[in-house]
Amino acid sequence: MGSGIAQVAASAGHAVILYDNNKTQLDQAKSNLTQTLNKLAEKGKISSEEATTILNRISFANDLNSFSSCGLVIEAIVENLEVKQSIFRELEGIVSEKTILASNTSSLSITSIASACKNVSRVMGIHFFNPAPVMPLVEIIPGIATD
Repeated sequence: MGSGIAQVAASAGHAVILYDNNKTQLDQAKSNLTQTLNKLAEKGKISSEEATTILNRISFANDLNSFSSCGLVIEAIVENLEVKQSIFRELEGIVSEKTILASNTSSLSITSIASACKNVSRVMGIHFFNPAPVMPLVEIIPGIATD
C-alpha cells in the first residue's frame, strides 16, 4: 500500500520518501514502482520521461531520520496498534512540531494511535483505498483531538 501512496504523491509532483526497515522489501518496492511506471508508459498513459520524473521524485530510505524535514508523514504498516503507536512515538521525536502524522489504517482508532504522541492534535487518518493509484477515493479521519 505504501508504494501506491508514494506513486500517487510523486505523480502529483511531490517529493516522496518511501521507508521500510527491511532493505529487501524496500528494493522490491523500488523494482515494482519502476515496473508499474514503465507499463504505464508502454500503454501510453504517461510518457517515458514522465515515468522517469515520477520515479526520481521518490527517495528510498531505511532510516526514520530521513523524515526530519517532512511536512506530512503517512504510515502504511501492519494493522497493529502497538506497532503503529511505537512508530508514531519515534517519528514525533524526529520530525518538526508542525509535521502532520497520518495513518493509512482502515480499522484502528486514530485517537488510540495518537495517544502514543505528546502532540495528539497533529495525528490524523488518511485512508487510501486499494489500489491507491487506481482508486481516486481518500478518507480523511480525525481523532478526537485532531486539530
